[in-house]
Amino acid sequence: QMSANDCQDPPEYWTIHGLWPDSAEECNRTWHFNVTEIKDLMSDMRHYWPDVLHSSLNRTHFWKHEWEKHGTCAATLEALNSQKKYFGKALELYQQVDLNSCLLKAGIKPSSSYYQMTAIKQALTRFYGVTPKIQCLPPEEGEKAQTIGQIEFCFTKELQLRNCTALDGESNETPADWKLGTEELSVCSDSLPTYYPSQVQ
Repeated sequence: QMSANDCQDPPEYWTIHGLWPDSAEECNRTWHFNVTEIKDLMSDMRHYWPDVLHSSLNRTHFWKHEWEKHGTCAATLEALNSQKKYFGKALELYQQVDLNSCLLKAGIKPSSSYYQMTAIKQALTRFYGVTPKIQCLPPEEGEKAQTIGQIEFCFTKELQLRNCTALDGESNETPADWKLGTEELSVCSDSLPTYYPSQVQ
C-alpha cells in the first residue's frame, strides 16, 4: 500500500532497486529480514537504496521485500549468503557501476529536451563494455516520448558485469511487481524520443 505523501523528496540521482538472481523468488520463507544484521550499513542503505514508496518508521519495508523475495535466493552464493553480505555486496556493486558519473561523463543528464535511446545505449555500452537493460514508462496519452525509469545491470555468478541479453530459458522481463504509478516499466523503444527527468513522479 502506497501513501500519496511518501515520495515527497525523491532523490535526484540513481538508486538501487535490488539484486536479483535470475528467475528464482522466495527461496526460503523462514529466513526473515532482520534489520539489526545490516545496522552498520544503514547510512548507505538510506542514501543509495531508499524506500520512497512505503511509509514506515525505519523505512525498511522495501529492504524486507527485496531480501525475502530475492536475497534468500541470492544466498546460494557464498558471497551473498547472509543479509549483511547481500545488502553490502549490492551497495558495493552500485559504487562499482557508478551510473550517475557515467551518464554525466557521457553528457547525459536530466533535461527537458529529449534523447535518442540509441545514444544512451551506446554511451553505456562504450563505458561499461556490456549492454545493460534500459526500461521506460510508455508515453502518456497525447505524448510522444517515453520516460526512462530504470537501468538494469547484469552480473555473472562471480559478480562480474555481463550483457543483459536473455539466455536460453531465462526471462527478459522486469519483475512483475515493479510499477511506477499505474504504468509498468518495459524495455525502452529505440525509435521513441526519450525523456530523462530529474525525478520520476
